[in-house]
Amino acid sequence: MRPITITTGQYGDIHFGELCRIMGDIGYDGLEIACHTHLDAHRFAADSAYRDEIRSTLERNGLKVWALGAHLAGQCVGDQWDPRLDNFAPSDLSGKPEEIRKWAVDEMMAVARAAQMMGVHIVTGFTGSPIWPYWYSFPQTTQQMIDDGFGRIKELWTPIFDVFDECGVKFALEVHPTEIAFDYYSTQKLLETFDHRPTLGINFDPSHLVWQGMDPCLFLRDFADRIYHVHMKDVKVRLDGRAGILGSHIEFGDLRRGWNFVSLGHGDVDFDGIIRELNAMHYEGPLSVEWEDSGMERMFGAKEAYAFTKRTDFEPSTVAFDSALKTE
Repeated sequence: MRPITITTGQYGDIHFGELCRIMGDIGYDGLEIACHTHLDAHRFAADSAYRDEIRSTLERNGLKVWALGAHLAGQCVGDQWDPRLDNFAPSDLSGKPEEIRKWAVDEMMAVARAAQMMGVHIVTGFTGSPIWPYWYSFPQTTQQMIDDGFGRIKELWTPIFDVFDECGVKFALEVHPTEIAFDYYSTQKLLETFDHRPTLGINFDPSHLVWQGMDPCLFLRDFADRIYHVHMKDVKVRLDGRAGILGSHIEFGDLRRGWNFVSLGHGDVDFDGIIRELNAMHYEGPLSVEWEDSGMERMFGAKEAYAFTKRTDFEPSTVAFDSALKTE
């Protein structure tokens, strides 16, 4: 069976050692460690005592690592600055767009090196997008403006991917609104922009596809060779005649919204179909719980999500169901 892991970002206020104990006791096989909360990539590369501490803490709690998460730094690489990015970068860089971007590029390279030293081959994350404000084509948006945005992402990320290649690590982009690739066709265009460079793949998260109206199973089937990592996350869509998919600038968890992220099994994602697609494409990597539900206590959610994932995952059959009916 595929290993079951959990992302640590939503538990960033809990000390790493305590979080390992909690998740190990629940039964998780490992962690997808968020570098902005639980791993200092530069320190991991330079400080052997720190490396030993991280490794021994994981081992003591029976946990492994199949992926590191670098979402916030990645966002700062490709975004056009606004004050929200100050929350993702060191405080002394606040209000300094190019210094934030320079820090983010260096951080992503450091994460690749930390992953190599940890024996991890996947880094999940975001790329940011210089053209996300153009998502709705008014004021009028030319194709050249869009192409230039994709070109800018290639320019910014190519040196980062060169370091990833040197380290033997791949980058799995979480296809997600506010990223340069946020749906089916923008993902297709991004892969084409990078000439299908093997360094760049996908961290599959069905929740972001469902509320946009896409079929996650078709997404998996068409991008099967680029699925480097899988997030288990659910979403509930309730377009009740008042609420729409754009969210109305209402915070997550508010029941007036047209959709909300919910704990696994409480939403509209077809996880049975997803497991069947993963089996068909021979995906053997982790199923990583990304727990996000503003309406549920998070430790209850972590336990419930583990149990849901464990009972939902199944191996493919080695025989046809009707093979016993055949005669010689």
